[in-house]
Amino acid sequence: MFNGLVGSPNVQTSVTRVLLVDDDAELAELVGEYLAREGFSLDAEADGTRAVDRVRSGDHQLVVLDVMLPGVNGFDVLRSIRATSRVPVLMLTARGDEVDRIVGLELGADDYLSKPFNPRELVARIRAVLRRTQLEARSPGDRSSERLTVDDVAVDVGRRLVRRGGAPVELTAVEFALLELLMRAAGSVVRREDLARGALGRTLLPFDRSIDVHVSHVRKKLGPRPDGGERITTLRAVGYLYTRESTASRG
Repeated sequence: MFNGLVGSPNVQTSVTRVLLVDDDAELAELVGEYLAREGFSLDAEADGTRAVDRVRSGDHQLVVLDVMLPGVNGFDVLRSIRATSRVPVLMLTARGDEVDRIVGLELGADDYLSKPFNPRELVARIRAVLRRTQLEARSPGDRSSERLTVDDVAVDVGRRLVRRGGAPVELTAVEFALLELLMRAAGSVVRREDLARGALGRTLLPFDRSIDVHVSHVRKKLGPRPDGGERITTLRAVGYLYTRESTASRG
């Protein structure tokens, strides 16, 4: 549900198509009207199974997905999306339901927004996610052949590939961005706020644990260092440190 409809039109040079997966017809209509004023095009889908098929068509640049859906719930829809697509997904969760937010992020959601929400915040979150994914897609020339290596983990920045001990590691777009930021600063602390701006494209809100959940997921996927030590350590209330067994190298 919306928490007010205020804002000014924003003209974009090209129309970005957003898929809203929610069974609230009134919400879909209001979101569609507001996004149209901001230069976006919205398609709405109430059925989770049909939504997955529409995502696979590749016609949408971002998905806004509600957790509470009839039949197949939002988490199952997200699992199905992530099995075949890396399209950015913004989850809608109930106000104060931290468990839903954490589960969504662990399943590969790029960000989340609690209901009821202000439409201006929805647009800001959408733009932040799209801005980050578009920057990643461009892969500047001076980064196309860059490699980051710390111990047995190697990151091919241009091709966006991660290997641990020669074996591929599958990361979401947010997880890749976090790992890149942490490995570039290996041996030094990176503040949570800097990670949020670099990986999420936005600042952290009070009690926002999205970065912590994403970092936890990267930890699980990479496992311990070759010497058994922890790769990413937490400095409570400060940030994270990517540790190293040997000197990091860049090529």
